[in-house]
Amino acid sequence: MSFTEQVKNELARISRDERPCRVSELLALLRMSASFITGSGGRWGLEFSTGSSAVARRVLVYLKKDFGFMPSAMVRQGRRLRKKNVYTLMVQPSEKGLDFLNTMGLSPLAGVDDEGFLKTPEERRAYLAGAFLGGGSVSRPQSDYHLEMVTQSLHFAEELVRTMKTFRLHARMTDRKNDYIVYIKDGDDVSEFLQIVGASQSYMDFESVRVVKDMRNRVNRQVNCETANLQKTVDAAVHQTHMVQKLLEMTTISSLSPKIREACELRLANPNASLSELAALCGITKSGLAHRFKKIETLVQNGDTEEN
Repeated sequence: MSFTEQVKNELARISRDERPCRVSELLALLRMSASFITGSGGRWGLEFSTGSSAVARRVLVYLKKDFGFMPSAMVRQGRRLRKKNVYTLMVQPSEKGLDFLNTMGLSPLAGVDDEGFLKTPEERRAYLAGAFLGGGSVSRPQSDYHLEMVTQSLHFAEELVRTMKTFRLHARMTDRKNDYIVYIKDGDDVSEFLQIVGASQSYMDFESVRVVKDMRNRVNRQVNCETANLQKTVDAAVHQTHMVQKLLEMTTISSLSPKIREACELRLANPNASLSELAALCGITKSGLAHRFKKIETLVQNGDTEEN
């Protein structure tokens, strides 16, 4: 089971006791996955399709419980590679069907203005849950963080963005061919969305994976940083040893000043030590010892020798 299926199955089991919340969820579901059916005499109906049996049952219950409809149901095998079942509910064109569409603001001649159905935070939560159930997907937390909802309606996509922003979610919108995608990519926002819509178990699963993933990333960054620092230390030690050897090819160690002589002897005696370790051995600062090795390099480059 994919993580998207896990979230949808959990959302489809949420019990909504308040009718306005059920209506808000149903509204988003129908906007996302329903199409209109025309009949004679200006009558309208609708057809709702989904690949989830749990979502199909939920829509069926809402239509029957809150609006007195008993839609016809059909199940067929999908045409895609995985050949999952597709569940279709149909409300036949009728006067009652037309009244229902008008009541829900779903008239094909009307725009998208769902603000009247989203008066409370709970109604907005249910609305977002319905939209996700109808056309949402979320990446497994082990991969990149990405949650999106896909619709063919620009105005509905804009409504979703506005609703998500009331919960301080950083939602964005883009288009892809004939679809509009509302998406969030930040891990905190994806986690918050799961909490908002009521997918508590999926939220806990998401967070547990995210904690382990973030900890692993921090450890990797620390190891990489320490590895890089170690490489720098080794490279510096090798370079300093090479400069000391070049200098001693040009002159004798006894001809060098005490400070330069001490630096040469320390480095030759401790070829793998860091600059900090060498500085501690001779009782001076790291920057002071670095200055001596810089002086040694200058002497080598200029071909000079130093008097005592």
